[in-house]
Amino acid sequence: MFEEENAQWGLVHALVLDGKGGARSIARTELDELQLQAHESLWLHWDRSHPQTQTWLRKSSGLSEFSCDLLLEENTRPRLLQLSDSELLLFLRGVNLNPGAEPEDMVSVRIFGSAQRVISLRLRPLRATEDLLVQLEAGKGPKTASELILYMAQYLTNKVQDLVSCLSEVVDEEEEKLDSDERYTPEHGAVLQIRRRAAALKRFLAPQRDIFGQLTRIKLPWFVEDDGDYWNELNNSLTRYLEELELTRERVGLVLETEDRRLSVRMNRTMYRFGIITGIFLPMSFLTGLLGINVGGIPFSESPYGFLVACLLMISVALGQWWLFRRLRWV
Repeated sequence: MFEEENAQWGLVHALVLDGKGGARSIARTELDELQLQAHESLWLHWDRSHPQTQTWLRKSSGLSEFSCDLLLEENTRPRLLQLSDSELLLFLRGVNLNPGAEPEDMVSVRIFGSAQRVISLRLRPLRATEDLLVQLEAGKGPKTASELILYMAQYLTNKVQDLVSCLSEVVDEEEEKLDSDERYTPEHGAVLQIRRRAAALKRFLAPQRDIFGQLTRIKLPWFVEDDGDYWNELNNSLTRYLEELELTRERVGLVLETEDRRLSVRMNRTMYRFGIITGIFLPMSFLTGLLGINVGGIPFSESPYGFLVACLLMISVALGQWWLFRRLRWV
């Protein structure tokens, strides 16, 4: 793996692409004297929060003040801006896969691109750039500046795919448990968290799909001829992931509706049974209360068979109610 020897300068890594899929690392002190060959491209990846990054960008990068302001601004909304001299600014978002972070707390990378130079800035570590470094070390990475930007966008999009698949699998498991077990109750907090996460990801990534669509139509002189096809494929992939996120939201809603319907059915069934039991015992309670009044004239009070007669009377009332409920199809 390429060493991050320039961290004290805010430079995460500086690489010269050899035009064959590989790259060599250079030190911060070599930038001023660096002379690129025709087939080479320079990639500078900076930590945007470092003071040295802002100093170098404004004083030594050769970028206009307008470009520096955009690269250093706090707003991270995806955007694409074509500059003079066939240069561009590209802001992209990716899911946050850093330890302890929420994926929907997006990370961003700001990119300045020209024919032989790519300057990218990040605030938090990006897994996409780590994967890109692995490819470059293996000699299978991008060969030109345009391919470098394309690779970076592709790895950011791949991370979205992994997260979308994970969310979809969780919902699949919840649906299977609901289908196989009538008594299963999903954890509402966890299910709602999936729904909120899907909604947040869709909201933050939808503008990036439009950016990919614009890149399919841009024809800069330093773009590789088939770059438009790859950008179009990324656009289609991100569109599919956004549709999957929307479907995940709807499926979570169905899971919650199914659980609410089951709870409603259980409650209605319980109340129905409670009503039947109350209906049966209410007349018997009336009879026992009536016969228990300690006044003269109570039937069978002097008979040795009074208790038996009272019991038979209540059993008859209960059987009569049961027959009536069965005839009315209440039970």
